[in-house]
Amino acid sequence: MAGKDKKLSFTVAVERSAQRFRELIVYISKKSEADSYFGAVKLNKILYHSDFRAFERFGIPLTGMGYFRLPKGPAPKALLPIRRELEAEGAIRLERVTLPNGYVQHRTIALRDPILEHFTTDEIQIVDSVIAELWNQNASEVSDASHDVRWRVLNNQDPMPYEFAFLSNEGVTRDDIERTKQLASEHGW
Repeated sequence: MAGKDKKLSFTVAVERSAQRFRELIVYISKKSEADSYFGAVKLNKILYHSDFRAFERFGIPLTGMGYFRLPKGPAPKALLPIRRELEAEGAIRLERVTLPNGYVQHRTIALRDPILEHFTTDEIQIVDSVIAELWNQNASEVSDASHDVRWRVLNNQDPMPYEFAFLSNEGVTRDDIERTKQLASEHGW
């Protein structure tokens, strides 16, 4: 069968991948500074949706970084160490904000302008559209919305292949999800 040995892409080789990821964190943080709902959960979802939409649209993600399933939705595996590096360099700071409901938001504040020379206008437009779509949503709302078929077929800590960008929630049944889990187990996805 043609394509039978095709492996899924859990990371994708993208030129200047780590640098692009770092600058997206700064860019998203800067663009979201007036969004009172912007915190770590929303940062994760903006990065995730931006990378996966770029993969779906262009055949290559913005950063190629690996993503995995967490209880609050997909997240980039490299976020915490790279965020710590950016903090140590003075590019960002992490601010803990206690919201009226008692939730503690971990807000990333950009302390410099992002370096966007390695991105195309179309790539930045994808990020801007994701930021705009999620703007008025809090962490619970963006988390719940990310619990789509791509998230539901995985277990916590499982890597998320970029090919999942092509999955749709339309008409998905519980049987579809169970069959996908079975196939993932059989094929080592």
